[in-house]
Amino acid sequence: MHKPLRFYGLIAFLLLIGLMMVLPWQKVQGQASENSPLLTGSVYDRQEQMVADARVSLHAAENDDALTETRTQPDGRYTLNVPTIIPEQLTVRIEREHFQPVIMPLDTAVIQSLRAGQPVVLSNTIMQRQVTLSFWIAALIFIGMLLLIAFGKLHNTLAALLGMSLVFAVSYLGRPLSEEFYIFSFQGALRYIDWNVIFLIMGMMIIIAVVERTGVFQWLAFNAYRLSGGRIWLLMVILMIVTGIASATLDNVTTMLLMTPITVQIALALGINPLALLIPEVFASNVVGISTLIGTPTNILIGSYAHLSFNDFLTNLTPGVLLAMVGLIIYCQFTYRHELRSGSKGGISSLLLDKLAERAQITEPEHLKKAGIVGAFMLVLFIAGELIHLIPAVTALMGATALLVWIRPDIEEMIEAVDWTTLVFFIGLFVVVGAVQEVGLISLIADGIGQLVGSNLLLAVLVVTWFSALLSTVIANIPFTAAMLPVVGYLTATIPGAQSNVLFYCLSVGSAMGGNGSLIGASANMVTSGIAERAGYTISYAYFFRKGFPALLITVSLATLWLIFHFL
Repeated sequence: MHKPLRFYGLIAFLLLIGLMMVLPWQKVQGQASENSPLLTGSVYDRQEQMVADARVSLHAAENDDALTETRTQPDGRYTLNVPTIIPEQLTVRIEREHFQPVIMPLDTAVIQSLRAGQPVVLSNTIMQRQVTLSFWIAALIFIGMLLLIAFGKLHNTLAALLGMSLVFAVSYLGRPLSEEFYIFSFQGALRYIDWNVIFLIMGMMIIIAVVERTGVFQWLAFNAYRLSGGRIWLLMVILMIVTGIASATLDNVTTMLLMTPITVQIALALGINPLALLIPEVFASNVVGISTLIGTPTNILIGSYAHLSFNDFLTNLTPGVLLAMVGLIIYCQFTYRHELRSGSKGGISSLLLDKLAERAQITEPEHLKKAGIVGAFMLVLFIAGELIHLIPAVTALMGATALLVWIRPDIEEMIEAVDWTTLVFFIGLFVVVGAVQEVGLISLIADGIGQLVGSNLLLAVLVVTWFSALLSTVIANIPFTAAMLPVVGYLTATIPGAQSNVLFYCLSVGSAMGGNGSLIGASANMVTSGIAERAGYTISYAYFFRKGFPALLITVSLATLWLIFHFL
C-alpha cells in the first residue's frame, strides 16, 4: 500500500471516529401494541447508581413462566408490555448477577389500572448486593494487578492485560462449573471502557508527535538556562515553571520525556547532580498538570466520568495549584540548597554553550507555527466546547486530523508515535476495574467511606483528598483513580453540598499530587527515572520517597486549604 493511501486512510478513520462520538446514536426499541398497558419503573443499587441489564419479568402467581420480560436500560429504567388478558394476581421479578433477586407482588389497585389500559409507574426498586465467589476472585485479580504494577514485576500494560484475561477466563471457563464464577460477559465489559478517554489520549499523542519533532522543548530548556544567567537557583525555578506550563497544555508524561534529556545535559555542564533539577521538574509536572483537563491522565479519567470540562478544571483548581507551586518551589530550593551551591560558579564554557545551543535549535519552524495555530483553536474548543456539548475527545481528534492534513507528515511515523501500549493499558485497566465494580467491591468501599464521613462535607473533602494522596504513594495513581471514581460519584450524590463536584476535584488533587510521594506514584516519575538511569543517574525508590513525601505533604496541604476556601 502506498504511503498516500495510508495517510488518507488514517484521516478517514479519525474523522469517522469523531462523527461516531458526536452523532446521537440511539437504540431502536420495538413499539408496544397500541392497546397494551405499560408497567414501568427504575432499578438502583444501595449507592443510588442505576442497575443496567437486569432481567425484569412479569409472572402470574400460579405460574412460574414469565408472561413478558425485558431488560433495564443503562439509566436503570424498564418498560414491560403487559398482556391484554391480565390474571387476578401479578408478580414482578427483578434478577441480575451479583444482586439478590427482588420479588414484588402487585397490589389490587395496580392490577385494576392495568386492566383499564392505564400505564403504571412503580416506585424505584433498590437491589441489594450479593457476595459470591466471583466477588473474591475479582478482588484478588484487581489486587494482584496492583501489586504487579507497584513492584514492577510486569510491565503496566502486561499486568493490565493479564488481569483482563483472567477476568474473562474465570467468567467463561468457570461458569459451566458454577454460576458463582461468572463476573461479566465480553459485551458487559465493554460498558466499562471509557472510549472518550482512549480517543482523547490518541488525538493528543498525534499532536504531541508533531510538536516534539520541531525541537521546541529542547529550545525552551536551553533558553531557560540563558534566562537564568548561569544562576542555578534561578534555573531550577524557571525549569519548574516551564515544565509545569508544558504539562498543563500537553501532559506530564510527554513533558518529562522531552525535558529530561536536555536537563541532564545542562546539569552536567554546570557540574551539578542532574537529579537536583530533574526531581523538582517532575514534582512541578505532577502539581501543575492538574490545572487542566489534559494535563494528567487522572484528570482525563475524572473529567470524562464526572462530565467536567477543560474550563471547570482551569477555574476551580488553578489558584490552588499556584499556591501549591509556590510552596513546592520554596521546598525544592531548601532541599537542594547544597547541590545548587556546588555547581560551577562561572556557568557553562562558551564552547559547550555553543554545542548545547546547536542541539536546541527549532528544526521545523513552519510545522511549529501550524501546530501553534491548531493548538490555539483546540484550546478555544476545549474551553467553549461545553456550550455546544462538544466533548474533549472530539476536539482532540479534529485537531489531530487538521494538523495531519495541513502538515502532511510521514504517516508511518505518526502511527508509530501513538503510544498504543498506553492505550491498551487503559483498556485493560478499565475492564479490571469494571470487574470489581460489577461484583460490588467498589460499592463496599463506598459504603465504608460513606459511613465514615456521614453528611459532613468538610470531613468528606479531607478524607477523599488525603486518602487519595496517601494511597497514591503505594498504588499507581491511574488505576487508583479509575477505581475511586464510582466511590466519589456515590459520595457526590449523597452528601449535602457535594453536588458542586468538589469531591472530584479533591480526587484530582490527591491522586496527582500524591503521585509525588513515591517513584511508582505517577507515570511521569517512572519515565524520568528510566531516562535518568540510562544517563547513569539512578533514582531509587528510597531517594524519591525522601524527597517526594515532604513535597506531597506541603502541596496537598496548600491545595486542600484552597479547596476548603473555594467550595466550603
